[in-house]
Amino acid sequence: MECEAVNLKLYSHWMSSCSFRVRIALNLKGLKYHYVAVTASSKSDPEFLKLNPLALIPVLVDGDFVLAESLAIIMYLDDKYPQYPLLPHDIPKRALNFQNNFIEKKVGPHEKLPWAQSVIRKGFTALEKLLKDQAGRYATGDEIFLADLFLAPQLYSAYKRFNISMNEFPSLSRLHEAYNGISAFQEAFPEKQPDAVNSD
Repeated sequence: MECEAVNLKLYSHWMSSCSFRVRIALNLKGLKYHYVAVTASSKSDPEFLKLNPLALIPVLVDGDFVLAESLAIIMYLDDKYPQYPLLPHDIPKRALNFQNNFIEKKVGPHEKLPWAQSVIRKGFTALEKLLKDQAGRYATGDEIFLADLFLAPQLYSAYKRFNISMNEFPSLSRLHEAYNGISAFQEAFPEKQPDAVNSD
């Protein structure tokens, strides 16, 4: 998709799943943006705190407008830049997109592996049941919508960071493979970001 020239900045960290989903939204909509890497130490920088006093990422700057929190950013992008809508017009499918967004557990990079795996499996078990009768090519049908943006980073982390066996989650495994074949998702992968650290 050809990128639209707009004045966007995304304050992000390569391993942040919240930033990951915003990067996918920007890529799907074909929006160029300036990536600003935020580290643990730069979160306390006065300039960053002016943008977001909570010192959290992601933060989107669109000209003079500043917005934090991934869902708020994605909804703003969807309203302002309507190309490639991220919510379906179908009301039940629209509701499913919001439901799927909230079946996620926050697992930090420093959590003990067995605990993190148990939390992820619990969420994935619920999602697998929800998606079994709903999924088309993607989470809520044959087009990529909001639920996919939230699900893709969780699946990425399950595979890459937490070594989750996906044999018991065939629907999620299929979705993970589908996402990995789409350039908007590939370009948003953590390892493709300018601040990515080589862990090899």
